[in-house]
Amino acid sequence: MIDIRLDDEQETFRKTVEQFARTVVAPRAEQMDETGEFPYDIVRAMGELGLFGLPFPEEYGGMGGDYFTLCLALEELARVDSSVAITLEAGVSLGAMPVYRFGTEEQKREWLPALCSGEALGAFGLTEPGGGSDAGATRTTGLLDGGEWLINGTKCFITNSGTDITRLVTATVVTGEEFDGRKEISSILVPVPRPGFSASKKYSKIGWHASDTREIVFTDCRVPEENLLGERGRGYANFLSILDEGRIAISALGVGLAQGCVDESVKYSKEREAFGRPIGKFQAIAFKIADMEMRAHTARLAYYAAAAKMLRGEPFKKDAAIAKLYSSEIAVTNAREAVQVHGGYGYINEYPVARYYRDSKILEIGEGTSEVQRILIARELGV
Repeated sequence: MIDIRLDDEQETFRKTVEQFARTVVAPRAEQMDETGEFPYDIVRAMGELGLFGLPFPEEYGGMGGDYFTLCLALEELARVDSSVAITLEAGVSLGAMPVYRFGTEEQKREWLPALCSGEALGAFGLTEPGGGSDAGATRTTGLLDGGEWLINGTKCFITNSGTDITRLVTATVVTGEEFDGRKEISSILVPVPRPGFSASKKYSKIGWHASDTREIVFTDCRVPEENLLGERGRGYANFLSILDEGRIAISALGVGLAQGCVDESVKYSKEREAFGRPIGKFQAIAFKIADMEMRAHTARLAYYAAAAKMLRGEPFKKDAAIAKLYSSEIAVTNAREAVQVHGGYGYINEYPVARYYRDSKILEIGEGTSEVQRILIARELGV
């Protein structure tokens, strides 16, 4: 028997996060978007709720939940604000998850408690200038020198890399050469702040204004040899597996944004009148909103299915790519249609749909572009 309903515990949790999103995050969303302020108090409150520790065992300071529960939280947060949602997503799936998946017991006990509590944020240093989707074109180097890794290079578009509570950046670096001449890429934990590490000022972005995104530079940055994360030479492969998981989380974030567009459009269509009646009574508007709901509902089923496979230990790469691709593209479509429903007011920043419109586009780019997702799906089909 197939049953996609949330159990009582999951539904109670979802409602808790929904209430938090609507009472704590939503009232601040417009101001944060306008000023670009990083919401330290909201991050602290999310930490107190246990959101940063959701998928990690209690022995490391986590909540003992699973990845699907994290996705439920991301969806509810993104219904009101994507900047807060991506701060959580990156902090968990990109900041803490590599330590949990590939770290030694000592590394887990050193880093996970602070990351799970939200007292510290971790970042994921993969993308480089000129690299983009070619994540294997890593130029940052990590050379062993006197029992330390000497790191030099630049990473770009790195989320949570320059906040006051950023304490860890995990970076992929070239540590040598494979027997066939390919680069040996490894992952190294870099505690920050640290001599030789610097983060640029925040990017001026189209959207996600309250999310911290920067370029980071390593200049003769030294860390102990034991800061190697996982097996030497497995850094690239390990990070690709982290991205597979992260695509389910980004899908959930996209669904949240798409559903938020429905919420705002339904509300506006009942309040705004034209020709003597609410605009929602006109079929042109009603059909737009119905299509928006259909897309959000279908995308939700896609990430539910991908998460279910992941939790069962089944191969889920294709399912994650499908969920991420579809959710990101329908988020953009729903945002565009929500602005259309709002008419001229949809182009005014005090209306949430204007923010959703700007926030949506990055979903088709981050954690694997739409083109990369199509390549992955085709490969899994044997094409």
